[in-house]
Amino acid sequence: MSFGMERNRIIEEKVNKLLKAGYVVEVQYTKWLSNVVIVSKASGKWRMYTNFTNFNKACPKDPYPLPQIDLLVDSTSGCAQLSIVDAYQGYHQIFMAEEDRHKTSFITQNGVYCYNVMPFGLKNAGATYQRPINRMFKDLIGKTMEVYVEDMLIKSKEDKEHITHLQAAFEVMRRYGMKLNPAKCTFRVRGGKFLGYMVSEKGIEANPKKIEAIMQMSSPKTIKDVQKLTGKVASLACFIYWSANRNLPFFKILRKVKDFQWTTEYEQTLNDLKQYLTTPLLLANPKVGKILYLYLAVSDDAVSSALVREEPGHQSSIYYISRMSQGAEKKYIQIEKLALALVTTARKLRPYFQSHKIIVLTNHPLRQIMLRPDASRRLVKGAVELREFDIEYQ
Repeated sequence: MSFGMERNRIIEEKVNKLLKAGYVVEVQYTKWLSNVVIVSKASGKWRMYTNFTNFNKACPKDPYPLPQIDLLVDSTSGCAQLSIVDAYQGYHQIFMAEEDRHKTSFITQNGVYCYNVMPFGLKNAGATYQRPINRMFKDLIGKTMEVYVEDMLIKSKEDKEHITHLQAAFEVMRRYGMKLNPAKCTFRVRGGKFLGYMVSEKGIEANPKKIEAIMQMSSPKTIKDVQKLTGKVASLACFIYWSANRNLPFFKILRKVKDFQWTTEYEQTLNDLKQYLTTPLLLANPKVGKILYLYLAVSDDAVSSALVREEPGHQSSIYYISRMSQGAEKKYIQIEKLALALVTTARKLRPYFQSHKIIVLTNHPLRQIMLRPDASRRLVKGAVELREFDIEYQ
């Protein structure tokens, strides 16, 4: 792949830094060869990647699981003090096996190089990094610390405990020689950004930048603009009650690719969405041992639910689920749509359903109908899937 003079200069600078750090070494003969790509960051600086697309196709998938982001964020909210730390070029802190280094070879105008350390862009890099991280911090994760690949957070329920919790985390880092990026570390704060969410003692808040991105949007002029809008809305869906219904006109317009026209109906929907986003979007964590309550809502075009917990005098929202009905689902009768909403929620929020008693609040005799001998096959199938959970219907 050829680049202009300026980009070649940037690539040369990046490679020289990697050579100086010992991260890459020049090679002469290799069976594997990838191109480099440079991407402009929001800061205006450039980042160089190696395009391992073809190499990744030849790699078997590492099944090691990454933590569930929702659960990590939940376990973090409600803490009195937080410290958010970031590993310095975390992937580069893991060495490549010597016999596999040549497989990471890449070409520039000045030569061919391969990595001595794990580069960004490998299919299994996340799993490969998470495995040793989990082993390193196994005594702290889930108690005073949460880790998702390079993102680490030390948490304390009480202010006086936080220094002790920080010391424990730093001792592990020092033992294994882990380096941190000081520019991305924040210590002893009441709240901060973790895995795309704003977490604090109050709960989980939507990222203000994601909200601002929608608030600043002008009326879409093309289908691509609408696709960008729906993508931005999807990133906030867990904070928006009845999200699919609220944004139904946007999804309908995506079906009219040839006859795009932004009407007053769509403009009103966008304005209503912006108005909704002016209210604080705050979710609570479920709290261990608490009974959770589930509200179901269905329409001709969508199924939705709201998972909440009871507080003295009010209810706190934990998670909103909403999706468009697909294909034959639009022809379901009311009770089948409610069952679909329940099963959809149980699948999406499976860890919550496994850890808590769930009380489904509905005016319909959902349980009785799902267990009737003459119930439809889809209702019976849903009832069987839900049996593993502790669900009560009121």
